[in-house]
Amino acid sequence: MSIRVLLADDQTLIRAGFRMLIQNAPDLEVVGEATNGHEAVRLARETHADVVLMDIRMPDLDGLAATRAITADETLAGVRVLILTTFEADEYVFQALRSGASGFLGKGVEPADLLDAIRVVAGGEALLSPKATKALIARYLASPEPAAGDAPAALATLTEREREVLTLVAAGLSNDAIAARLYVSPLTAKTHVNRIMAKLSVRDRAQLVVLAYQTGFARSPS
Repeated sequence: MSIRVLLADDQTLIRAGFRMLIQNAPDLEVVGEATNGHEAVRLARETHADVVLMDIRMPDLDGLAATRAITADETLAGVRVLILTTFEADEYVFQALRSGASGFLGKGVEPADLLDAIRVVAGGEALLSPKATKALIARYLASPEPAAGDAPAALATLTEREREVLTLVAAGLSNDAIAARLYVSPLTAKTHVNRIMAKLSVRDRAQLVVLAYQTGFARSPS
């Protein structure tokens, strides 16, 4: 089954370029195009997209607000948002993650890397561009802002092993890297991560990282 992609960008030529690239991939298909945030939210509901390629700067409703609307909608729980922007600044990475995005890439990304990014995000993994380093994430997400809901209490339900895995996820390690660090199989590492996400009621790894820093569970590197 193909990964269903929704394009959200106010520039026609950029959408056309993305559409041509994605449509040429055998496992991906474009199911809709939006020119502003309001259209992106509406089409996300109508098309049942798996991934929304979301520009940040759009008229009427920007990409960050549209991302918040999508990730807050329980009927769109399976939709992942991949932010694409020419403004690859620290603040945008921070805001994109806080808004619920699962990934962040600059528009200068190589075509093959963009296609891989869509696949990664569709699979529930977090993805950030090379400029969005672990230190950057930690520095911004460690700001004194309380975590929403019952997250702090939910953290107390994690087992010792799950807390260890969460620490490694917050450090930016993949399932394979976590498996190697803990001397377990990648499948076991993935199972731990999935259980942690279920217990903490988060959508994906990106939000798991956000939660780890917001609650103070993970600390900013010195």
